[in-house]
Amino acid sequence: MPKISEEKRKKIKENILALLFEKMPKPLFTSNIAKELARDEEFIKAIMLELEKEALVKRVNAGKQFLRKIRWTLSDNAYVAYKNLLKEQIKEEIQKEKIQEEAKNANQTEKAI
Repeated sequence: MPKISEEKRKKIKENILALLFEKMPKPLFTSNIAKELARDEEFIKAIMLELEKEALVKRVNAGKQFLRKIRWTLSDNAYVAYKNLLKEQIKEEIQKEKIQEEAKNANQTEKAI
């Protein structure tokens, strides 16, 4: 099997973090993440362990009935950072829309004159 580039690994990690953020506070099994991203479960498990070492995700106790299955969720710090990042992106989008609206209004005013 060909080795995946670091760039693609990084993108997959970003997709995992986005998925976990979207599903918060519900933790997801490794198999659910793999299915959602159309990736091999063992590959996703390896990525999740990397993310865990980076303190971006944490394991959630799945209970007695799931001794071998692992559920994952974002770490508290990763959740806060992701939430703040999204807030900044939304603010930037609103700012762009305001600028575009002002430019549109200015063009309409010039045409009317």
